[in-house]
Amino acid sequence: MRKTIKRTYRVSKYVIYKETLVDYKEHFWSFLGAFFGIGIIAFLQSHYLLEQENVFLIGSFGASSVLIYGAIQSPLAQPRNLIGGHVISALVGVTVFKIIPDILWLSAPLAVAFSIVLMQYTKTLHPPGGATALIAVTSTGKIPELGYWYALSPVFSGCVILLIVALFFNNITKNRSYPVNNQWKRLLNKKHKHTLKK
Repeated sequence: MRKTIKRTYRVSKYVIYKETLVDYKEHFWSFLGAFFGIGIIAFLQSHYLLEQENVFLIGSFGASSVLIYGAIQSPLAQPRNLIGGHVISALVGVTVFKIIPDILWLSAPLAVAFSIVLMQYTKTLHPPGGATALIAVTSTGKIPELGYWYALSPVFSGCVILLIVALFFNNITKNRSYPVNNQWKRLLNKKHKHTLKK
């Protein structure tokens, strides 16, 4: 019994130590990635969209930034999850809003619940996707007017911008590698080798 307690204590102490280490370089790259990812979307919204169509930056992108720039090893932060989770959730949210537009107490939980199940089913679980579905049913003004275009812009186009920035900043040093999936890495390496041959 004492051995088990001592071992548990040692393991807990090590885990707590590792979790509380401050890696300033890691934080620096996370900061830059999030700053440029959200910054590009915000810049496009404030400079290139007319006031009446000024919807390009949605709240769920902030939560996605935490994952794809700050927790890059998480399965929930991978490109398939980022894009698939948001787009599926946007489609679900718009669909629920079209079917039940005036009953918020029913449409909001249905949109989030269905988006979770569909993300699980398609293996694209991305927690900010729930917020994307919720935005579709709770927003007023421009987003309800967009209908299914909401899934294309701002959702899909914004995700692509976040992903491109993540691919750049998360692979800029040897210590960071994104995405974790080897298939993506092979594809990126092939393209890199192909451009070097030219």
